[in-house]
Parts: sequence; C-alpha cells; structure tokens
Amino acid sequence: GGPMDRKHLAPFLPNHPVMPIKVDKDGHPLGTVSASPWGSSAILPISWAYIKMMGGRGLKHATEIAILNANYMTKRLEKHYKVLFRGARGYVAHEFILDTRPFKKSANIEAVDVAKRLQDYGFHAPTMSWPVAGTLMIEPTESEDKAELDRFCDAMISIRQEIADIEEGRMDSRVNPLKMSPHSLTCITSSNWDRPYSREVAAFPLPFVKPESKFWPTIARIDDIYGDQHLVCTCPPMEVYESPFSEQKRASS
Repeated sequence: GGPMDRKHLAPFLPNHPVMPIKVDKDGHPLGTVSASPWGSSAILPISWAYIKMMGGRGLKHATEIAILNANYMTKRLEKHYKVLFRGARGYVAHEFILDTRPFKKSANIEAVDVAKRLQDYGFHAPTMSWPVAGTLMIEPTESEDKAELDRFCDAMISIRQEIADIEEGRMDSRVNPLKMSPHSLTCITSSNWDRPYSREVAAFPLPFVKPESKFWPTIARIDDIYGDQHLVCTCPPMEVYESPFSEQKRASS
C-alpha cells in the first residue's frame, strides 16, 4: 500500500476513557498518552469561571483598564523606543511592540540583551521576537497597578540609557551591563571583578531594586542557540547508581 496504509498499526493507537478507539478482538490499545483528547482540560473551565465571575460590566471594565495600561506605558516609552503598529489615531490596543532592531547597528544590542538585562531590574522579559523578530511585545493586562507599570517603564528607560552609553562610546560594545547580563549573586560577590562598570550598576541599577527584595538570577548568560540545537544530557553516569556493595564484590573477585 501507499505511505498512509498503516492499518496493521491500528491496534497500537492510544486510547482514552472519554473517547475510546475501537479495535478488533486482537487489539491492544495503549491507554491514555497525555492530558485530554481535545487539549488541556483546564483551559475552558478557567475561561468560563473568569467570565462568569466578572460578568458583563466587569469584563468591559477589565478590558478598558488593560487598554488604558498599554497606552499609558506606550506614552511613557515612545520617546525612548520606536513603537510599531499603532491605530489611525496613534493608539495601541491591549499590547504594544517596541522595536529594538535599530540597536543592533548602533550598539551591537539585540532584543535578547534587553530581555536578559530586565532580570537585573527584577522583571521577567515580555514576549520576545514575536510577532516581529527583534522586538519586545508588552502586554500589561488589567491586573498590575500603576506603581508596577511605572517600575517597568523606569527599567526600560534606564536600559535605553545604558544602550545610549554604548552608542556614544562611554561603554564598551562587548563588555557592558546588557551583554554581560543577567548578573547572578555568584558573579556579584566574586573577588574577581574586572568589568568597566560597577557592581552597583550591575545588580542595583535603580533605587527600587533593593537588596532586601532583590530577585537574584541563579545563573548568568547561557548560549540559548546551542541548547536549542544540541541534545545536552545532564544525567549522572550509570556508576553513580551502583551500590558500594557491588564495588566490594568486584574488588574481592
């Protein structure tokens, strides 16, 4: 038969208690392989519960706040970054896209460098390189207060100043707070500090980043592309699983 003629494999199809697959008398279905047959069973109940608890007025209000938050942040950041895809009147919807592509030429800085540097300011990076490669898509939602929105904007403005330091020659294009980010606790407390910027700049770049509430990245920069393209096994070797008695037995024999 053709490439799709694989009827002899039918008995080995996965099965599911809510969607049984019929097999002949000799069939041996494998049982459930993963989750539910139509995707994550938690997605729809969560959405339904949110809609029911918010109600019509609540959903409208939450949407208005989400759009307001995105436009507020856009207004604060537009003087520092190029904003892509605005509406006819200059507004964005519930998310906005900052273009970091120009910095590749002016400062050797890419979106990933801004994303990693945000960790030093205490933020997980927003969506990177989607839907446009080399950009950051920021979606504040309705759930963050103004102080948190301002902290994020302050961090992005501070990072833009760090990029300007590279562009204008005050900082090296290879060894700088962005390229060397994120800065782990091990890195900051090491006796060997040979970078052209201070430990304070690395770990506490703005006043709101305080020692008592600092989020410390556990590791510094890793080679993301290498990890994507190579299988890296962190499994311990088989000898680790051998008991000391088996070693004694080998030695005596």
